[in-house]
Amino acid sequence: MNKSSGNGRIFRGLFVSLLLASSLLVVAPITGMAQDRYFPPQGEWSISTPEEQGMDGGALQAAINFALENQNQGSRDLAVWLREETGFGAEPFFDTYGPTTVRADMNGLVIRHGKVVAEWGKTRKVDMTFSVSKSFLSTVVGLAYDRGLVRDLEEDVVDYMPTDELFNTEHNRKITWDDLLRQTSDWRGTLFEMPAWADRPARTTPDGEPATFTDIQRVPLAEPGTVYEYNDVRVNLLALAALNVWREPLPQVLRKYVMDPIGASNTWRWYGYRNSWVEIDGQMIQSVSGGGHWGGGMHISARDMARFGYLFLNDGAWNGERIISEEWIEMARTPGPANIGYGFMNWMLNTERENRQGERSRSVPQAPDAVWFSGAGSNLIFFDRASDVVIVVRWIGRGSSQFFGMVLDSIQDG
Repeated sequence: MNKSSGNGRIFRGLFVSLLLASSLLVVAPITGMAQDRYFPPQGEWSISTPEEQGMDGGALQAAINFALENQNQGSRDLAVWLREETGFGAEPFFDTYGPTTVRADMNGLVIRHGKVVAEWGKTRKVDMTFSVSKSFLSTVVGLAYDRGLVRDLEEDVVDYMPTDELFNTEHNRKITWDDLLRQTSDWRGTLFEMPAWADRPARTTPDGEPATFTDIQRVPLAEPGTVYEYNDVRVNLLALAALNVWREPLPQVLRKYVMDPIGASNTWRWYGYRNSWVEIDGQMIQSVSGGGHWGGGMHISARDMARFGYLFLNDGAWNGERIISEEWIEMARTPGPANIGYGFMNWMLNTERENRQGERSRSVPQAPDAVWFSGAGSNLIFFDRASDVVIVVRWIGRGSSQFFGMVLDSIQDG
């Protein structure tokens, strides 16, 4: 067990603790968080006019029109899109190891004070959601933390695994749950026949020469917790670690403790790969993926995505029932020192940053406290407690931050 190896790890723990303390001071619960707050029953969702919920209907429609004008123009066949239009197809070992879908056109919902004030497109169509899958994965880890199955996020992940096969180096043994959740582990190895270095590898060396496989694998190790790197192999390692903690399929855990209690439909599916089956307690279980990079991941409708966002808008409670702890949510929305705009995967934070001109700004200045779960395509779940809004938008090609801002600008009573 390696709860704090070295001064850097101690400093990181203090840094996160201070940020958590400060976030608890400044983040207030949304207005109207009372027992009579509306929660949609399964299969239903109350519809309201924008004006009834304090919004300008014309301005809201203008925002939706903007999104429609900027929808993703890529192939609707997501297997083709992944292989030919994302750059992933040029990666070593690329293949679609998990299922894909032929997606719908742009669709989405806007929810204010719990009521649907706008809905467009096929919001019941089940589609890949790419890295929004990571937010479901981090939630399943949160459920384990709330139940004491993961005791401390600063504990080493190897201590929760049946063998050290995937953590049998000095570097990998130091990796904690927090490192994997924040994508700062720099884990090295191969999982389900995919080496970590093969995900988004550098195309050139520091000297500008074309990078070989040997060059890529010689990138110096970074101390766990110090360098942020988006890497789906390491995300899938977290999913496998969570599976070993729960000892039952993660989709069943998610359904039992989250999706059924919030009234989600029975249409969503969470997939892994054809080669990600592992044996646990004599049973073969598919380890799910935390994204759609190689297919698989969470396949879900916009309506069910909206319920998931509404759960977190309501601080992890649903109709009087505590689904996930407020402690976990505050940790998830607290940035780490390696990336101030990223909490736990895939909590995208609206942190103030400095641009190339030296000016400080936020992606969505209208909502400093907003969070969004983000996936390629783009697939987005946006929620802001101050304005009591959830926005789901799928297949917007560009301008998502502007779209969110336009929706928020349509609010008249805030």
